Amino acid sequence: MAGKYLSPAQVEEIRRAIRFGERAHKGQQRASGEDYIVHPIEVATILAKMRLDHETVVAAILHDVIEDTPTAKDQILAEFGNEVAELVDGVSKLTHLSRENRALAQAENFRKILMAMSRDIRVILIKLTDRLHNMRTIDPLPIEKQRRIARETLDIYAPIANRLGLRGIWMELEDLCFRALHPWRHRIIASHVKKLQGNHKRVLQKVEKEIGRQLRRGFIIKAHIERRERHIYDLYRKMRAKRISLEKIRYGYGFKIIVELPDDCYRALGVVHRLYKPVPGKFKDFIAIPKANGYQSLHTVLFGPLDEPIEIQIRTKEMNRVAEAGIAAHWIYKTGKPGTNAAQRRIRKWVKDLLEMQSHAGDSMEFLESVKEDLFPKEIYIFTPDGETVVLPRGATVIDYAYSIHTDIGNHCIGAKLDGRYVSLQRQLFTGDTIEIIKADWGRPNASWLDFATTGKARSAIRSYLKNLQGEEAKAIGKQLLERALAAESIRFDDIPPEPLDSLLKEFRLDGLEDLHKAIGIGEHIAPLVARRLLADNESAQAITVEHERATVLSREIAPLYIRGSEGMAVDLGRCCRPIPGDAVIGILSAGRGLTIHTMNCRNATEHSDQPERWVEVAWEPGVEGDFPVEIRVDMANRAGVLATVATVIADMNSNIDNIDFKGRDGLNSTLSFLLEVRDRTHLEKIIHRIRSINDVSRITRI
Repeated sequence: MAGKYLSPAQVEEIRRAIRFGERAHKGQQRASGEDYIVHPIEVATILAKMRLDHETVVAAILHDVIEDTPTAKDQILAEFGNEVAELVDGVSKLTHLSRENRALAQAENFRKILMAMSRDIRVILIKLTDRLHNMRTIDPLPIEKQRRIARETLDIYAPIANRLGLRGIWMELEDLCFRALHPWRHRIIASHVKKLQGNHKRVLQKVEKEIGRQLRRGFIIKAHIERRERHIYDLYRKMRAKRISLEKIRYGYGFKIIVELPDDCYRALGVVHRLYKPVPGKFKDFIAIPKANGYQSLHTVLFGPLDEPIEIQIRTKEMNRVAEAGIAAHWIYKTGKPGTNAAQRRIRKWVKDLLEMQSHAGDSMEFLESVKEDLFPKEIYIFTPDGETVVLPRGATVIDYAYSIHTDIGNHCIGAKLDGRYVSLQRQLFTGDTIEIIKADWGRPNASWLDFATTGKARSAIRSYLKNLQGEEAKAIGKQLLERALAAESIRFDDIPPEPLDSLLKEFRLDGLEDLHKAIGIGEHIAPLVARRLLADNESAQAITVEHERATVLSREIAPLYIRGSEGMAVDLGRCCRPIPGDAVIGILSAGRGLTIHTMNCRNATEHSDQPERWVEVAWEPGVEGDFPVEIRVDMANRAGVLATVATVIADMNSNIDNIDFKGRDGLNSTLSFLLEVRDRTHLEKIIHRIRSINDVSRITRI
């Protein structure tokens, strides 16, 4: 295999490595009884089929000699050079680790491999193919050891193969792990799949011929059509996710159409859509927006002549090469430098993020968990204000996006704009969202961010910041932030009387000024709010006021509006937008009024978008109780009894009407404004739904 693309001198180097490996492993056997050297040769063969450079093939042949034989790294260095020696050393385990703590040893080994991978991506390619051959030959091992290796492979190595675009290795690893973990289930599903394929063989051949004929009619002459089969573990995963039996699962047959040019992909798509009706909502364009691992293809699903849907993938030869070989298809080994296409840039960014997580992680176990969190197979595609694409795992939030741009941006962000509207940091993102981050110098990570940060990079950076800001550093930063916040109010700390400070320390249950500085430094209290609290008079500092039709003093226990660091501040709910629990909210600092809570899309809040120092991130405490005012506008027919019907519906939904105001009336219709009391956003939505169902109501909106 290697002789087909390597020079004779390089092939001879590989033969010399085989002889070296045979001597080093002499007398060693695998669990199957075969000579040990068979394993590294098989690993090297897999890599040669992927057409990797001869240094990688040589390192694959020698990948176990440091770990399992007396051979030292220096011997490999002398025989085969520094490049091969570093690759072999990168794959070798840390043999000095204690075997009593298997989890820690596994984490340390994985950390070492990934750090070596950050220097040379070929390390992980050797490790993945090593694991693939081990899984292919796992049967002679004891059952418990098989299960342990399969679980580790399924949790870590298979997702990494997917992340690097090694589709063939990823799918085979998942199926082999499934067979080792659940042999009976694997056998049943494999038998079912084989039966389905046999039943529909002739129909599928007919479909394949018809697609080829139509492509030729459309002048797409050099198209190549391949049959695609779903891998067994994917079917099992779908059965578990949907909680349905094997008989009810839709198998989904597939074809892969490989063409010459990207334009041919879209023309071929039109051909198959004319031939068979497409399933609505199932078209995906991964050519315009590639996956994180560089994968590009058009996906569509058709209503074919079978009872099952037919899945079609359309891509060029180059796209297909990347889809099958992933990073191995386009890494430039001879110069040691990656290329400059989009797929390579994404892989380099991921490796860079791994290095950053490694620097933030406290130990190997924490690093391994961070990497696991980052190995999501499903992605979403977010756009920056400049139109650049950012790939994040499904379920990612605004804070994950901020940290994906840069750690400093994440550490200082206080809010964001989504498609021009203000949103909170915990807002979940979806494909197509355009995000602009708002940051401020006083912004600092908060421990509560860990509740909604999902990516390994974000969680690792937040944990690292909170851990590092202990002791004297936290005190120094907190002092600097407080003095800066007071300077913004045109006052020095030395000019503050002792009484307000003593009162604040007592209320915060802190022993002294240094404890206050530390609390500000680690994010427990926000400096601008503390500054306002020190300047406020005692009367306003002891109440949390909610503007309603009547003034009500609400303690934190009665109305748990959670505002980080705002204890003792005067807090108003803005009458302009009347926020209620469930709304995305933001706090705005106002001179003489303390903190005013607005909904994210409130115009009065957006007026302060150029003053991020006045923004305070706030959130409703889970389980908040109370009645909150909200205003709705209802357009209804101008008939007797309609108002009474609306009022009855509102009463039936356990809501009070505090005020009714006629906004307009003509001969046919009336517009009324209702000021209601509701518990939360869900309660309001139910009321609106019930009112909308009244025949004489034409429109209802929240003001």
